[in-house]
Amino acid sequence: MMDAAVRTFGRLGYQAASMDEIAELAGVSKPLVYLYLHSKEDLFTSCIRREARALLAVVAAAVEGEGAAEERLSAGLLAFFTYTAEHPDAWAVLSRQARAQGEPFATEAERMRDEIAGYVGELIGVAAQGPCDAEGLAQALVGAAEAMANWANGPGGTAPRQAAATLMRLVWTGLGTLTAPGGDLSKRPAAP
Repeated sequence: MMDAAVRTFGRLGYQAASMDEIAELAGVSKPLVYLYLHSKEDLFTSCIRREARALLAVVAAAVEGEGAAEERLSAGLLAFFTYTAEHPDAWAVLSRQARAQGEPFATEAERMRDEIAGYVGELIGVAAQGPCDAEGLAQALVGAAEAMANWANGPGGTAPRQAAATLMRLVWTGLGTLTAPGGDLSKRPAAP
């Protein structure tokens, strides 16, 4: 039932999806869907939570370990882009549908985003080896990765490995300016 719900919500959106369609796609009766999942809102929340846990597990597995921060960040980006490409309905639920419906759904998606940003922030902090706004940089990188995943998975997009490599080049070049002598951006004058 959950797979059918993710597919339906991902393709049609929360408002357009019906419990009848979800039940039919799952091959069960509509009362059975309600018996286990109570309401459309509960079902959608359950979908967001399940898909967020799955994406977080993939990213966490890729970034954990003893390798260099650059290698771990690159592996995390590749895992993220691969997951979003292989699970387009799940990604649509997490990236567009949950946020578009407002509360309480947006908060569920935001929790996932913040956890991924936490992993990224730790890696940036290790890589920078000096003062930098690791949390702000992590939020920027996560936002860029989300936007790139939406583009990469659409018409004219690109493969996960290419998306990860492109974003990694951009990020690592930028982090290089932060780790170079005099690279602390907080001490530079603001641009006019």
